[in-house]
Amino acid sequence: MFFNSLAFAIFLPIVFFLYWFVFNKTKSTQNALLIVASYYFYSCWDWRFLFLLVFSTFLDYYTGIQIEKGKSERNRKFWFWLSILVNLGFLGVFKYYNFFASSFSELLNSVGVKASPVLLNVILPVGISFYTFHGLSYVIDIYYKRIKAEYNFVDYSLFVSYFPLLVAGPIERATHLLPQVKVKREFDFEKAKEGVCQIIWGLVKKVVIADTCATYANAIFDNYTSMNSFSLILGAIYFAFQIYGDFSGYSDIALGVSKLFGLDLLRNFNYPYFSRDIAEFWRRWHISLSSWFRDYLYIPLGGSKGGLWMKIRNTFIIFIVSGFWHGANWTYLAWGFLNALYFLPLLLSNSNRNNIDEIQIKFNFDSVKVLIGIFSTFFITCVAWVFFRAKTIADAILYLKRIVTNRNFGFQFLENERYNYELLLLIGIFILVEWNNRTKVEPLSGKRTMLKVTLAVAAILAFGTYSDYKEFIYFQF
Repeated sequence: MFFNSLAFAIFLPIVFFLYWFVFNKTKSTQNALLIVASYYFYSCWDWRFLFLLVFSTFLDYYTGIQIEKGKSERNRKFWFWLSILVNLGFLGVFKYYNFFASSFSELLNSVGVKASPVLLNVILPVGISFYTFHGLSYVIDIYYKRIKAEYNFVDYSLFVSYFPLLVAGPIERATHLLPQVKVKREFDFEKAKEGVCQIIWGLVKKVVIADTCATYANAIFDNYTSMNSFSLILGAIYFAFQIYGDFSGYSDIALGVSKLFGLDLLRNFNYPYFSRDIAEFWRRWHISLSSWFRDYLYIPLGGSKGGLWMKIRNTFIIFIVSGFWHGANWTYLAWGFLNALYFLPLLLSNSNRNNIDEIQIKFNFDSVKVLIGIFSTFFITCVAWVFFRAKTIADAILYLKRIVTNRNFGFQFLENERYNYELLLLIGIFILVEWNNRTKVEPLSGKRTMLKVTLAVAAILAFGTYSDYKEFIYFQF
């Protein structure tokens, strides 16, 4: 079930009505309803993988309690590693087994040893990377005594399976969400109104921006060998706005839906394309994943406290693992490696924390430096996105090579495809709206809310009628 589908448009009001008018007596009934709704939501994709979600939930619930009760360090470690290895084992089998088997077979064939890999004919369970990370952070926090184990199975189950964040995040922490599900929620009209506005803005990002850009990005990437330099640059820009509108749109909808139920999720995006360097970009893009890797991988490895070699090593580890988290393909590893290279000069010069203030543009020299930083960061981000979007590393390299060697900057694609100029105008308007609202969590709030909402809904209906895209990009991760 997609957030931008008719089925969800029917599902959400029903759950909302039952939540506030039928199951509103206690927090237990509220939580039970949300669990049932979440399992139904997940089953609409493929009910056969529901057992995997339930098993993962029970595993971490039980091992968390055993870790807390453990009378010896050896016993605590046993349950801790059992949870870690089983969780990562499921993730490895469903998401990475075929990749490793195929890669190893290709390596053997390249040195003259014939090998035919045995591959698994199974689809990737949607959201497995997200709910696995929910459970892992919970167990790790208990082991290091940052939190207490949750003994209420219903409350813990809701933390793991809560439907707005179940299939594409944000990646929640037990320290943030569990305290909210352990108390009865009271209806807050202002919060609900904010939630509706955030849902609508998320749909604008997805339906109006992402899906429209996808049509043109796909046409260029699928035929890049016949495109000139300018068209290939357009393709990279279109994909940059496609993936941003798609994923941040999903996050906005998830946060908005949660506000309808009186719950607050972690913010996942903070206007990343206005970043002045790549370090700031990663503080603003997919915030819940970046902070997860920082807290549970980068810092345990030593972070930036060790010597120069340790800093470099840890930086490359976190970015490469982040790339591999996105998918079992060499292109994602290359994307992560490239971002590590981008980050390295900032790390070596100790300037990766320079841009932590709000972005301001005034008529002075400092503003020129800000604009140069924003444009250069967007440029190198688009280069990295080419690897993320391409089917193979060879395709990505050839795509970028053609931009440099073709040297034809005529309006080839703009003139051959309809509505190209209109799309560029639409992207320009979107950038202006984002810039104007960069200090806001929810852009449709404030003055003239009804006018903004009306225009947004009209745009969603107009573009959604002709959209060929439904699925969100991050469903595959």
